Amino acid sequence: MLEVVLDVLIPFVTAKLIDDGISAGHMPSVYKYGLIMVAMAFMSMICAIMAGRYASYASSGFACNLRDAMYKNIQRFAFSDIDKYSTSGLITRMTTDVTNLQNAYQQIIRTSVRAPFNLLSSIVMCFIISPELSVIFIVASVVLASILAIIISKVSKMFALVFKQYDVLNSVVQENVTGIRVVKAFVREDYEKSKFWKAAKRLYDLNVKAESLMALNGPVMNMVVYGCIIAISWFGAQFVVGGSLTTGQLTSLFTYVMSILMSLMMLSMIFVTITQSLASGQRVAQVINEVPDIVNPDEPVTTIADGSIDFNKVYFAYKGGSGEYALNNIDLHIASGESVGLIGGTGSGKSSLINLVSRLYDASKGSVMVGGKDVSTYDLTVLRDNVAVVLQKNVLFTGTILDNLRWGDENATLQQCREACRIACADEFIMEMPDGYETRIEQGGANVSGGQRQRLCIARALLKQPKVMILDDSTSACDNATDARIREALRVHRPDMTKLIIAQRISSIKDCDRIIVLDNGKIAGFDSHDNLLKSCNIYQEICAIQEEAGGDFDKPHDNRKEAQL
Repeated sequence: MLEVVLDVLIPFVTAKLIDDGISAGHMPSVYKYGLIMVAMAFMSMICAIMAGRYASYASSGFACNLRDAMYKNIQRFAFSDIDKYSTSGLITRMTTDVTNLQNAYQQIIRTSVRAPFNLLSSIVMCFIISPELSVIFIVASVVLASILAIIISKVSKMFALVFKQYDVLNSVVQENVTGIRVVKAFVREDYEKSKFWKAAKRLYDLNVKAESLMALNGPVMNMVVYGCIIAISWFGAQFVVGGSLTTGQLTSLFTYVMSILMSLMMLSMIFVTITQSLASGQRVAQVINEVPDIVNPDEPVTTIADGSIDFNKVYFAYKGGSGEYALNNIDLHIASGESVGLIGGTGSGKSSLINLVSRLYDASKGSVMVGGKDVSTYDLTVLRDNVAVVLQKNVLFTGTILDNLRWGDENATLQQCREACRIACADEFIMEMPDGYETRIEQGGANVSGGQRQRLCIARALLKQPKVMILDDSTSACDNATDARIREALRVHRPDMTKLIIAQRISSIKDCDRIIVLDNGKIAGFDSHDNLLKSCNIYQEICAIQEEAGGDFDKPHDNRKEAQL
């Protein structure tokens, strides 16, 4: 505001310099007003520098706080919340959308103070100098504001589409980079380039259309400015000749008209910037304001008695799915320390079932209990520390092997880490690495094999000392001998721990105390391996297919010959 005051007063001093100094031939007045103008210009520059500096601090801090708020809320998301947003969409919101808001805030925080104050101050000065000529500014302002309002209303719709297209573009890039080995293996580079070009071209077209509309601001501004200059020159010259206006005052009016119209232009740019960032703001706010589906109860239970698991007439459907139940009337009762296998075709509900145990999802109907209490009554941290899950898609993070293992227990000693790795049959390959447990893992575990990655994830889960351990097809990349050694080590070293093992291979679960056979979200059998061979047709068929075809089970077929083919 001080910068505006100084900028507005400089033309007023300029008029004094011209009228009292130059026109009157009075050099002391020229020196006096000249020095005043220099001092005011210097002070205005200092104010502008400070305003810009503080605007940078504010906008950078604003962006930092937005990203922090988004990231913290994402960490609270349940799986059902994550299902609402694509990975690329969340990345776009954290990067592109927040950057748009940061840039908009940096411009607005200064301009929104400077432009209105400068506009009002200049209009006041114009009315002080010549009320008659000031009418020209009012008319010009109305014309300019009307045209800009039309432009802004059209541009806002375009930018909403632009930011949606950013999600599409990021999704294409992420999918390609993640699956680059498959792309090259199938020689699909040309197809991927074509897909990327279509997404990029669509974004280009939308941006060009939006920016072309915005570009009308400049020509409209110039038209109004030149019109005002011509009108003031014509009428002002007549007032000067008539003696009602001095040359210095006319010069000041020219400066003020430029100041007024530039202020209007700055205000229009604020609205354009807000329009651009509005879509980004809505997308960021959506993530920040998302209320997680799964939260801690008001008075959570903080201890889990044992590893018993009970499913009491449980139904479950994904919120974003077809609406059909993925699990139907599941009634299971597993004793603490029991080893239970799960098998079934693709889409039979195996992963859905185990996700309910650690409350990654909530049951639609019925109740899931661990240690004799409903999982919804437990503190989430306590529940998930006691129910360790090694998911089907194993993930390692950038850092050393030791860093990754300590995700299970950040205070675990090297000896404890080695013990967990011995049980998971990981110690042997770790010690063959040049740096042992200090070997660096690249992003996503790209520098270790699938089987090694699975064994490290099992060891990481064991360090939590859980009462229940769930292995979601977590040894699929291991050979049969290693798979058998892991299961034997778990049986010997963790006899009191309840174990749920999802597998496609009968050999991985045949030694379990009992085996659950799932078919289309329903329990087709729940008994020991020997008893299921006698009583469950689906289990009999699975065993027959694997014995005859020598392959892993995926989906039972009525026609055994078709299955073998």
